[in-house]
Amino acid sequence: MPLKFAFLVLEEHPYGREMLQIILQNNFIPKIIIQEASAVADEERQKFYTRMAGQPRPPTIAEMAAAYGISVRAVKNHNADECRQMLEALAPDIVVLGGTRIIKPYILEIPARGTVNVHPGLLPWLRGSASVGWALYKDMPVGATVHFIDPSIDTGDIILREELPVYRHDTYETLNYRVTYLAAELMARTLVFFDDGEIPRLPQDLSAGETLRVIPEDLLAEGIARLREGRYSHFAD
Repeated sequence: MPLKFAFLVLEEHPYGREMLQIILQNNFIPKIIIQEASAVADEERQKFYTRMAGQPRPPTIAEMAAAYGISVRAVKNHNADECRQMLEALAPDIVVLGGTRIIKPYILEIPARGTVNVHPGLLPWLRGSASVGWALYKDMPVGATVHFIDPSIDTGDIILREELPVYRHDTYETLNYRVTYLAAELMARTLVFFDDGEIPRLPQDLSAGETLRVIPEDLLAEGIARLREGRYSHFAD
């Protein structure tokens, strides 16, 4: 039986658009896409456009959904009763997050096999926001991690984790785009695990790493300068 899953995403979020495009290309079709249309969605969408300025953009969620005949519903908040009722009616195997606000436990417990997310950083070392910027500032590797969602922030069991090679010609914007693409590919590989029935799970060492908020502009500038000036310690070339 095909994997039955719902795709939750902030309205037209570029992170989610890239993920949706890749999983569709790998023949994983969500039963429903639930977009959150809110001020949070507007803020997060613009934040990612800024981080990936000048990089390619995938088709819109609306365009992809129309091409594949996927039902798209809009809610004001993914934690609202309206969203909960949609998911309960579907009874999905899993819920895939394509860029959302923090999801509450009463939503997380609906899918039979769990809720999965791709964090644009390497867990457990960098949890929270703006992982590419923090990695550059702290001189740490860049990458992405697929993990189960639990009630805390980025602390669920790890399914897949992969470091992204960083090249001397990379910029902050290209790294954010390439991490987004890597994250989408890792999610497609994760759906294969679910489809096959065997999902790797690695509990995180919760004593390792830290949970970070959006990086201050002065620290981000310092990290970008480290990359630009060749002082970054993790170049692949």
